[in-house]
Amino acid sequence: MFMEHHLAQVNIAKMLGPIDTPVMADFVANLDRINALAESSPGFVWRLKDEGNNATSFKVYDDALIIINLSVWKTIDDLVAYVYRSDHAAIFRRREEWFEKMTRPHTTLWYVPSGVVPSPKEAVERLDHLQAHGETPYAFSFKRKFTATEALDFQANR
Repeated sequence: MFMEHHLAQVNIAKMLGPIDTPVMADFVANLDRINALAESSPGFVWRLKDEGNNATSFKVYDDALIIINLSVWKTIDDLVAYVYRSDHAAIFRRREEWFEKMTRPHTTLWYVPSGVVPSPKEAVERLDHLQAHGETPYAFSFKRKFTATEALDFQANR
């Protein structure tokens, strides 16, 4: 019996300054609007958030300037539509105003069983796997997309 799977995504970014400094002000000013857009987008399932309704307080690395975004979507097409074809795309194009260019993988995708919420720790492990092994069905990016079936087969044969 095949269990339904959803797509988890994590991305990390290193801010140009602390979240409460002028360099980050416009990014912060857009957070609520962009997060609300995600939550109302077709295929959205879940996102990591704190009491402030965003994930900027979660620290997954020793570097306090690295922030995490972690979410779950019904399909990769739903995520692509949100990232590249919604108002999020305009904010995404401005990322260099707020974030350093990273020299390691900063976005990773993988499949989770429907109803499962990934932890920040798991997300970091997937990012590390992508960096160590390249694109696999276990951890991949928008450059090389895998299906849930490919991911299940890959994990069964590990």
